[in-house]
Amino acid sequence: MTSGFRLEHDSLGEMPVPAEAYYGIQTLRARDNFHITGITMAHYPRFITALAHVKHAAAMANASLGLLDERKSRAIGRACEEMVSGLLHDQFVVDVVQGGAGTSANMNANEVICNRALELLGHERGQYEFLHPLNDVNMSQSTNDVYPSALNIALIFDLRELIEAMEHLRKAFRRKGEEFADVIKMGRTQLQDAVPMTLGQEFTAWSVTIGGDVQRVDEAEDLVYEINMGATAIGTSLNAHPDYTRTVTEKLVEITTLKLVSSPDLVEATQDTGVYVQLSGVLKRVAVKLSKICNDLRLLSSGPRCGLNEINLPAMQPGSSIMPGKVNPVIPEVVNQVAFAVIGHDVTVSMTSEAGQLELNVMEPVIAFSLFQTINMLRRACLTLADKCVSGITANRERCRELVENSIGLVTALNPHIGYEKSAEIAKEAMRTGGSVYDIVLQKGYLSRAELEDILKPENMVRPRYMPRK
Repeated sequence: MTSGFRLEHDSLGEMPVPAEAYYGIQTLRARDNFHITGITMAHYPRFITALAHVKHAAAMANASLGLLDERKSRAIGRACEEMVSGLLHDQFVVDVVQGGAGTSANMNANEVICNRALELLGHERGQYEFLHPLNDVNMSQSTNDVYPSALNIALIFDLRELIEAMEHLRKAFRRKGEEFADVIKMGRTQLQDAVPMTLGQEFTAWSVTIGGDVQRVDEAEDLVYEINMGATAIGTSLNAHPDYTRTVTEKLVEITTLKLVSSPDLVEATQDTGVYVQLSGVLKRVAVKLSKICNDLRLLSSGPRCGLNEINLPAMQPGSSIMPGKVNPVIPEVVNQVAFAVIGHDVTVSMTSEAGQLELNVMEPVIAFSLFQTINMLRRACLTLADKCVSGITANRERCRELVENSIGLVTALNPHIGYEKSAEIAKEAMRTGGSVYDIVLQKGYLSRAELEDILKPENMVRPRYMPRK
C-alpha cells in the first residue's frame, strides 16, 4: 500500500488501485475500457441487490457442500447483506453496457464483496491470500450463470413495480369512466362520425385495455423465474459439485423468497435468451397501447376552439414562448415519446438475442440495459399519466351533446327502421343542405315524430335494444 494506492495483479499484469476502493483490478480495467452510456451499474440498485443474493446463495451452498470454509462463507454473506441494505453500491463503477458477456459486472461484484468480507475477517482490502474474489467469492460459478440469474431476479422485482403502476393507471381510467357514464358523445371510426356512445364507455375501454396488459405482464414475469445457476461456463456444470445446482437454487429461494426454479436443461438455458424477447415484446405491447390512448386524449382535447374539445386535460405548464395562453398536452406527449423509446429497446433486444452464437449470447449487458430502461420508463410514464393527466380530466358535456345532435352519424340508427338506401339518401341530403337528420326524416314522412324521438334519443343508442321485425 503506497501513496493512497494498493498494487493488485491479474493475468494481464499489475495496476495501482485506489486504497479506499472496494473494487479491484479487473473492475478498474473495465471502468477504463467501457465509456459507453455514462450509466454505471450503481444506477440499477436492484441488479446489485440481485448479484448480492446470488453470491450469498453460492457461498451458503458451497459451505453446506463442504467446499468453502464456514468462516469465509459467513463473511461473504454479511458483505452481501450489507449490499442488499444499500451499502457499497457506489463501488459498482462499470458501465452497464460492457463487452465480455457481463464478466466485468460479475468481477465488480466479486471484488467488492471480497474486500468488504476481508475487512469483516480482520484483514485489509486487497489481501486476497486470506479470501480471494475468484477462488472463494466466485466458487462454483461463472459469469454465464451468475449474470443472467441476477438479471432475472432484478427483473422480477422491477416488473412487480411496473404492474403496480399500471394498476394505478387502470384505476384512474376506471374512475373517470364512472364519472363520465352519463356524458353522451359521438364515437368515431377513421376520424369520421360513427355512432353515439358515452364518454364513460370510452374511458372504461381504456381501463380494460390496461387491465388486459397487466395480465400479460404478469404472465411474462412467470417466465423469468427459471434460472441457470450451476450451469457454470456453458451449462455442463464444470467445476461445480454434483449437488450444487439444486443446493444453490434452494438457497436463492430461501434468500429472495421468490419461486425460482432451475432450468431443466442448463446448456439450453445458458445459450438461449428467448425469455427476454418474449418479455420485451409484451412491454412493447404495453407501450403501443399507452401511446394509442395518449393519441386519443390529445385528439379529444384538441382545440380549444378549433378542435374536438370534448375533454379538458389539466393545464400543467404554459405551452408556448410566442403564443400567449397556449397550453399543450405535455403529459400524453411525453408518454408517446416513452413508447417510441420502448419500441426501440425492443428492436435492440430482438437483434441482440439473434446475435447469440453457439453456447452463449455475449450481448446480455445491452439486453439488461434495454429491459431496465424500458421497465423504468414505462413505470414512470404510467404514474405520470395517471396523476398529472387522467385524474384531472374534465368533460365538456354541452360540447359533446351538441356534436351528437348535429352529427349525420345518427342516421345509422335508422337502418333497421327504414332500410340502408333511404338512410344513405338522408345522410347525403343532410351533408348537402346542412339540415338535420331529424328534420329530413320528418319532411319525407319516413317515420313519425314519436318514432323518431325514440329511435334518435342518444341514450337509446349506446346499448343493445330490440330491433323491429321485418
